[in-house]
Amino acid sequence: GAIWMIIHAGLIVVVARLIKAPTFYMAVASQANVGGAASAPVVASAFHPSLASVGVLLAVLGYAVGTYVAYFCGQVLRLIAVG
Repeated sequence: GAIWMIIHAGLIVVVARLIKAPTFYMAVASQANVGGAASAPVVASAFHPSLASVGVLLAVLGYAVGTYVAYFCGQVLRLIAVG
């Protein structure tokens, strides 16, 4: 688990620096990835109470993208296993 969290934190920091995102987005994106839609609004509202909806949107976006990426990865692995 620790190695996975180190990789997660590293990727979040690298991408945030590349797109010049504020620390707020980095923290909310990380929590949305790890904790999901239930805890991302809590982190977002810690920065500003009116930003809780941003946390929900980021978490739901993560669910939507993650579902299709996981399906695609499964199909690629199925093709590798068969071929």
